[in-house]
Amino acid sequence: MARDRAQPFSPDSVLKHSRLRGATKSHSVCPYCAVGCSQNVYTKAGQVIDIEGDPDSPINEGTLCPKGANTYQLVYNPHRITQVKYRAPFSSKWETRPLDWAMDRIAELTKETRDRDFVERDKQGLTVNNLSTVAHLGGATLDNEENYLIKKLFSAGLGMLPIENQARV
Repeated sequence: MARDRAQPFSPDSVLKHSRLRGATKSHSVCPYCAVGCSQNVYTKAGQVIDIEGDPDSPINEGTLCPKGANTYQLVYNPHRITQVKYRAPFSSKWETRPLDWAMDRIAELTKETRDRDFVERDKQGLTVNNLSTVAHLGGATLDNEENYLIKKLFSAGLGMLPIENQARV
């Protein structure tokens, strides 16, 4: 005969709960390869607090490879670099510069190069609208949507010819 007994839980144990309680769950796709593993992204107050494999996915059934399991580090990582090292032409020393400065500098140099080297017509007079002196190499953390936008911007927008990606997409 079973007796009804109160369990010996401390007040602290009773108050404990999952950090995902009250979080908003959104579905996403792992950005690393072409398998398409489904992920659940949990947010609170507009901040990503966790990324996990989606157990309802027929592709990965909640499991993720080591890279996919660390997707959260793409969003938040205390070791993430926020400054760049820059060495000016002909300089022998490196300088620390803000990331915003580096992004602006890359945009300036890209525009200067495009303005200088853009070819509208080839020697036969055919319209080619291309730029062969700037290239783009994508990485494995770019998803299909980002790669699509990069391809559109860099080829159709800027006229770049050498566009490549090292990921299996």
